[in-house]
Amino acid sequence: MSEEQNEYRGPDRRNRPTPFLSAYSFKGGRRKSGGRRPEEVGESFIDVYPAWAWILLTLFLILNLLDAHFTLIYLQRGGEEGNPVAVRLLASGMGSFIGVKAAGVSLGAAVFCVLANFRNGRIGVIIALSFYQLLLLYHAALYFNWIGNVIS
Repeated sequence: MSEEQNEYRGPDRRNRPTPFLSAYSFKGGRRKSGGRRPEEVGESFIDVYPAWAWILLTLFLILNLLDAHFTLIYLQRGGEEGNPVAVRLLASGMGSFIGVKAAGVSLGAAVFCVLANFRNGRIGVIIALSFYQLLLLYHAALYFNWIGNVIS
């Protein structure tokens, strides 16, 4: 850095760290990592989310929709839903089931996206993706009768 860039210009006019949500969270900003001060490196809120976060969260939403799809196939073949919340949503109609499921997971994905720069947020995404992959393996096992004739 040149002398000009290191020149003291007075107190930092930005006296707060980047907030959880700001105007730049939706219309774009410049902060892709770290903070604006040396002590803010590492876990801090950012304005621009990395491509890997968007890819993982899109995968997360696709896996959720596949789960809903295979759940409906399973129910049409005579299976029963074990989740009492899903049972009530299904009683309200297929649209309610898929809509509420998609909205809930979309909200969770948005929270994961905002927390993409935090270690626990990244761990949460990996755990959720692992869970959905195991769930889809279970759905595949039911669909192809790999675990016995569970559904008629």
